[in-house]
Amino acid sequence: MAGGSGGRTVTSRVLGLIGAFEASHRRLTLSQLAARADLSLPTAHRLVGELVEWGALVREEDGTYVIGRRLWDVGLLAPVATDLRSVASPFLHDLYGATLETVHLAVREDDHVLYLETLRGTRNVPIVSSVGSRLPMYSTGVGKVLLAHAPEAVRSQVLSAPLKPFTRHTITRPGLLHRQLDRVLTDGYATTVEEMTLGACSVAVPIATSDGTVVGSLGIVVSDLRRHRLRLVSALKVAAQGVSRALS
Repeated sequence: MAGGSGGRTVTSRVLGLIGAFEASHRRLTLSQLAARADLSLPTAHRLVGELVEWGALVREEDGTYVIGRRLWDVGLLAPVATDLRSVASPFLHDLYGATLETVHLAVREDDHVLYLETLRGTRNVPIVSSVGSRLPMYSTGVGKVLLAHAPEAVRSQVLSAPLKPFTRHTITRPGLLHRQLDRVLTDGYATTVEEMTLGACSVAVPIATSDGTVVGSLGIVVSDLRRHRLRLVSALKVAAQGVSRALS
């Protein structure tokens, strides 16, 4: 029940409002914000007003609220974002120039994949991810790479939770997903076929440091992998190796 904010600090209430947003809830009304943050409507109204004034939230013309640019700018100061994005940037642009397809740079954030950079391709392929978005790891190429290399506790957490289908092709059987992740470790890359969005396939490879620790993933989204999968894998691995050397 909303309104149970007694005893909570102002900080926890504000964080509750910001945490109300997620990949499946990018745009929220004031009532939805209050309910998801477990705040009374007057309290939510006051705090949201302050967040809008500071730039953490933006009020759209239809009265809904979205995450503001200032909050994203602050997030970019995190080392995982600034270091990896800056190092990977020239390799991402080279990869885009060689393929003209949509290119992603992503890292793992808990049991989700966080997109640090996206270069949109020239072809009409449906893309649901964007810079700053978080998606389930099990249904994306970059996510499967990161999940395959994640600690066993994270893999177990994802495999034991209900796997929500996003399309009729989404892998929702834990046993099958487990075998796919093992295959990623063997092959050195992951693929998806219309698992997040119909009409979009992806292939991705890991980015590792000199000691073998996987710190991110590079991926490409295309309409069909059947003809050019090996060429794309090769291009991705060259780019990932370049990022890895630059990180070292």
